[in-house]
Amino acid sequence: MEAANGDSRTAEKRSQIGDYFGGVSAVFSGLALLLLIFTLLLQQRELRMQRQELALQRAELATSRQELHRSAEADLRSLHMQLTEMVMDNPDLAAVWNDLPLGSTTELRQDLFSNLAFNHFVLALSWGTFSEEDLVVYASSLLSSPAFLRYWNATRAHKSRLPADSAEGRMFRVFERALADQHRRTPPSTA
Repeated sequence: MEAANGDSRTAEKRSQIGDYFGGVSAVFSGLALLLLIFTLLLQQRELRMQRQELALQRAELATSRQELHRSAEADLRSLHMQLTEMVMDNPDLAAVWNDLPLGSTTELRQDLFSNLAFNHFVLALSWGTFSEEDLVVYASSLLSSPAFLRYWNATRAHKSRLPADSAEGRMFRVFERALADQHRRTPPSTA
């Protein structure tokens, strides 16, 4: 074997060269490990940033969904207003879909307008335009009108059955609170 590969001195030189490259190999292995760790850290950072971006996109989608819902609700309220205006222009149409008591044309128009006013505040409540305290003040003002109070008394039973968590149900409670406040402030008459 020594004859084919050289003597022991040649073997020692080759061994030293191998040891030299073994050290270089260890350095490169260490650098490769450091690069691997650095790459993993970069990937972890990228994943964190992607998660944050996805969370922002989800929040943006939720906001867009809410805005679309609000827009659709406004369109529906606009349609309601158009239908009410049609009935106000032609009171004969009131018998079709309106559950208000049929009195004089003037009373019907006042009731329909009162309904529009109520629905205006329902929309304001659902959009957060006014605080509930502000709405109690507005409701109290409307309830001081005999025409609106007539409408309120005619529709009160129906409105009391609205789902409590709906905007209409919440607005009903606001008006009831305003009415109760008015009754507490008004001294009983001595007739």
